[in-house]
Amino acid sequence: MRAVLRIAYWLAAIGLLATILSSLDYTLAQAVLIGLVFCPCALALEFWMPKAQRPMDKVYLSLAVMTAVILLVIILHFGVWTSLTPEGFYQNRKSISPMLINPAFLGMILTTLSLGDYFWGRWIGNHIKARPRTVTFFSDRKSVSLPLAQIAYVESNDTEVRIVTAEGAAYRNKTGIGQWENLLGEDFLRIHRSYLVNLSMLVPESPESVLVNGIRLPVSRKYRDKVSAGIKPVD
Repeated sequence: MRAVLRIAYWLAAIGLLATILSSLDYTLAQAVLIGLVFCPCALALEFWMPKAQRPMDKVYLSLAVMTAVILLVIILHFGVWTSLTPEGFYQNRKSISPMLINPAFLGMILTTLSLGDYFWGRWIGNHIKARPRTVTFFSDRKSVSLPLAQIAYVESNDTEVRIVTAEGAAYRNKTGIGQWENLLGEDFLRIHRSYLVNLSMLVPESPESVLVNGIRLPVSRKYRDKVSAGIKPVD
């Protein structure tokens, strides 16, 4: 449902933007294509802007994104439409609307799209409950699907791993624990070369051990500081 709503936002945004561009003497097909150009650029702005620490970094990022939009629009005009015959689906248009190289117009469109997606995403997160994340794997030649919240820990035994659930069930699997660490993500923490545990079930007991769902597991020296901080170590 969340993904559908996000897609619906961008479809609506493209439709609205195409309507605006149609008033600049573009055909509907051309307006839709130009609208599609704005979408990835707006997403890039939304993703990278919070990571820009200094004010000048934000300025450089904004200029880079607007430059990317202008270049893509130029490619559409002189690389796509001029290569098609006037009788084709896309009518030949050799001139670019001045609005599409106007920094104020570009900045307004990109900012509106980025902020709209950001606040729409927050609304979705607050009102639409996400389905429990699950992981699917093979155990004893059978396919098993488990919600991540039910997995207590993963134990490596050299040639195989054991996936132990909060209810005490255990499943065998041949995938290495390092791959399980990448698969399960940030909700799980490596505490030992042989153990990967669910952070929500982890209870510190001593520098050398923790309790996970009531089971005592060892903490190796390499991971000790990171376990106390609740942060994954960087190998």
